[in-house]
Amino acid sequence: MSELQRKVQETIDQLVESGAETGLQVAVHQDGRQVVDAVAGVDAATGSPITSDTLIYSSSAGKALTSAVVHVLVERGVFGYDTPIAEVWPEFAAKGKDKATIRHALTHTLGTPGVPADTTPDDLVDWDKMVTALADAEPWWEPGTKTGYHAQTFGWLLGETVRRATGRPISQVLKEEVATPLGVADELFLGVPASHLDKVAPLVQVGDPVDLDQLEQWMPTYFKAVPKAVQLSVEMCNRRDYLAADIPAGGTFSARAIAKLYAALLGEVDGVRLISPERLREVSAVAVDGVDEIFGHPSQYALGFGLGRPVENGPDASSVLGWPGAGGSHADMDLSSGTTLALTKTRFSPGDYSAVAAVSDVITKAGASV
Repeated sequence: MSELQRKVQETIDQLVESGAETGLQVAVHQDGRQVVDAVAGVDAATGSPITSDTLIYSSSAGKALTSAVVHVLVERGVFGYDTPIAEVWPEFAAKGKDKATIRHALTHTLGTPGVPADTTPDDLVDWDKMVTALADAEPWWEPGTKTGYHAQTFGWLLGETVRRATGRPISQVLKEEVATPLGVADELFLGVPASHLDKVAPLVQVGDPVDLDQLEQWMPTYFKAVPKAVQLSVEMCNRRDYLAADIPAGGTFSARAIAKLYAALLGEVDGVRLISPERLREVSAVAVDGVDEIFGHPSQYALGFGLGRPVENGPDASSVLGWPGAGGSHADMDLSSGTTLALTKTRFSPGDYSAVAAVSDVITKAGASV
């Protein structure tokens, strides 16, 4: 066991033993080589230990899967970043969206951040219903002129574009073009196949759930985009039909699988490189820098990724591309160090990235010795 592996293992063991966490996976790659694969805690459904191949629903951390698919398809010339979505999905041209592009969807500038106000959890698992609603939606702003986090719609906007362009559901494209070449086809999913649902460790609520009425008062525009009935919760995220559905704004995976995906975006892993160095430079450049229309705070996006790690004293935000998940999971790649970090967790703790911070601190202090 390397010194880094030992320190990460000690850190997550302490988090579980203290009661702060219930189940954790951490994986780190550097320069295409896995240097950490650590687990702690138990599966609440079975009482069995969490293992490296346990699947954990990690909400928006899974946006990286959708973005990776899009970048691979751009690399292969299936479409371009500036291809109008309506070119492959004609119905999407309705109500002034004819010039909206794939770039706009990747950078949360498209202007359709919200699902219909009456959307239910049952609607979320109905692909045709959701993409039909988005095709007919009137944009909140002219595409490309403002930015605002497309928390749920990001997935269907890009997922249906992929389906129309390739003739295959995005889960199938992910499996065939990304997961299988990387050897992680059993650990990296948008919609989880029935054969793998029993490998998903359920999320656990520790303490009282978030007070949605109070949160809505603080963030009314976010609740306009994501109605109260479809706000993420342990109950919804543990539904088997929710896990099985293609909802490509979130994903279910192991930490080691998504860390490997990021490593293959960053460089070569086991002979596989998902995108060229030139594509990576284009993907990682700041594409949007403005005030987020949903949250009201300054925000930066690269192409399909947020910038920075949701911790204090982390690596330089300008060199880190990734996505946090609402429940506290996170995965990213640090271009300056050639390192990827993934942490998945079973405790559902919205907005609490203290586990990520603890592990990030260990990784950062390791520095060149990673």
